[in-house]
Amino acid sequence: MRNFSIMLIGLLCTSVNAPEQKLYEIERLPTEQIKIEHKQEIKPIVRDLEDLIEAMVWVESKGDPKAFAKREDAAGVLQIRPIMVNEVNRILNIKKDDRFYTLDDRWNETKSIEMFYVFVDYYHKDSSYEEIARCWNGGPKGLQKKQTKRYWKKVQNTLNKNEDSSYRG
Repeated sequence: MRNFSIMLIGLLCTSVNAPEQKLYEIERLPTEQIKIEHKQEIKPIVRDLEDLIEAMVWVESKGDPKAFAKREDAAGVLQIRPIMVNEVNRILNIKKDDRFYTLDDRWNETKSIEMFYVFVDYYHKDSSYEEIARCWNGGPKGLQKKQTKRYWKKVQNTLNKNEDSSYRG
């Protein structure tokens, strides 16, 4: 036991007296090799966005993919205007994404929702439901427009109704 104590003291003294000596080497990986998965965190966010989309689809078109507002040239379940199709294509071009949407794609529910996701991913990654809905309805300055407050109330009421009915089973 005494020999062990002396050896331990000797090791400690050596470490204290030689701070430049490395006791161990840490291997560093390039950051692109490190993968962190957040599947549990992402799923609720996506589910929540699905709820928002469902509410907005109801407010915009009552779920009718053939809905058309002639005055605004807004079409489909999310009442997409030509300017939004152009903006989505501009975003995709910036991101070097090969997808391209046409005005006819507004009539397709799946493609309309894809365009919505492109818009949200680019402009509203960290935005609230209210910010997303009001800017979708009123454009980049949607938060400053009074009519988008009314729109948000409709979306919010629909969200609340959907939430209440989902618990009734």
